[in-house]
Parts: sequence; structure tokens; C-alpha cells
Amino acid sequence: MGPVLRRLDEVAGTLAARTDVVGLLGLGSCGAQRGRLDEHSGLDFFVVVDDGAKWRYLDRVDWLPAPVTYLFSHDRNGRKALFEDGMLADFRVFTLAELAKTAFSGARVVWRRDDAPKDLAESGHAVPREPFHTEEFHLNNALVSLYVGLHWERRGERLAASRLIQGRAVDDVIALLRLDGGDFPYRDPFDPSRRVERAYSPRNLPLDLMVPGYGGNVAAARFTLDWLAQRYAVAAGIGDAIRELIRSADV
Repeated sequence: MGPVLRRLDEVAGTLAARTDVVGLLGLGSCGAQRGRLDEHSGLDFFVVVDDGAKWRYLDRVDWLPAPVTYLFSHDRNGRKALFEDGMLADFRVFTLAELAKTAFSGARVVWRRDDAPKDLAESGHAVPREPFHTEEFHLNNALVSLYVGLHWERRGERLAASRLIQGRAVDDVIALLRLDGGDFPYRDPFDPSRRVERAYSPRNLPLDLMVPGYGGNVAAARFTLDWLAQRYAVAAGIGDAIRELIRSADV
């Protein structure tokens, strides 16, 4: 057992001694997908408590089993804590009623009280699904992101443009690869960028050319458009409009 799982078991041991804690769920690489664990993994967990006990576990962290050197309130239900040994914990605290309304996946029961629901690790709220997970949607969504992003680039909104051209459009490229039979294990339903480097080779997904950085929006748009046009039927109207923006940027 690695240090992350050992620390999580220590958290469980501390919580098990408290009467107002219902259970502890491991998430992410601490959850059902422990094959993801490596030396860069942190602690990701939910603490489930009785009604009225929630703020006791958010306002104080004396229940954590090791010294904390940094604490950040990143969510009304959660905190990020840095342990003295450099391990980062990302945790949230819920009552049973709140947990039932929370979307999550891949959870694992690390510890639960005897009277805790047996389905504690199952979300009562469906994980959000992509509204249109089709080739037509992702192709055209990527093209529109390139088009709008190039206009923002010309306006001088380079950062916002990069988030469309090198962010949103690339998310749609990844979705297209998945539709083509390239889905991969341990995919994060909340963040399509997680672990793509392990799933797709640079030949199939040349991220260095699609995401060259802040000053590379036009080059990124040119490459991504060519990548899409080589594989899919890009409508002439939007394709020509994007190419014209790229040509005018090169002048």
C-alpha cells in the first residue's frame, strides 16, 4: 500500500472513532480506480456526517491524522489541505441528504458506520452527460470555436481566444477520437483532458501543435482545422471562413 492509501486509512481510523461520522468515500485515484495511483496522486475523499455536524469538519481540521501547513476553502462543501509531508488532500463534507444530490462517480467506501446505507458509494444524482455526443456536434462545435476564437484574437482578446482555440476545440477533438473507437480506461467524466496523453499517441493527437501556447492561436487554429479537414467533411461555409481569418492574420 502506497503513502496515499495509508494516509486515507489513517483518516478512516480517526473518523471511525467519532459518533457523528457516517462514512468515508475515496474518490479519483483513491476510489474505485486505484490503478491510477502514482507518486503524483493526492488524497481525494468525501466525509459523510450526521445532520448538524458538517461545519465541525469544515471549520476545523484537527481530525486529519497529520500536521497541515496550508488550508484553502475552495468550495462551500470542501477544503484543500496540504500536509507537512507535501501530500495534498482535496475533501468535501456532506450530510446524507446532500450526498444524494451530488453528482460523482468511481467512489469507494473506505469506512462506513454500521447503520450507514449500503449504497453509500453510489451517487443519487446522475453524472452530467454531454448534451450531444455525436460526430456532427463535436466537429461543428470545434469549428465554431476556431472561428469565434480567431475573431477574439483579432480583437486583441488573446487569452479568451486561446481558451476557445486551444481549449474548447481540443476538447471536441478528443471527443471525436473517443467516438472513433478510442475511448480509454479511467476517463474523467468531468474533465476530458485528464490522462489523454496516456490514451492517444502524439501521432493521433498532436497536442504540441494544437496547444502551442498563448502566442500561438493562429498556428493552433490552422493546424486543428487541417487535422479536422483530413478526417471529416468540413462544411465549406465555415471552413472557408476560418481559412480567410487565418490568411488575414498572416498578412
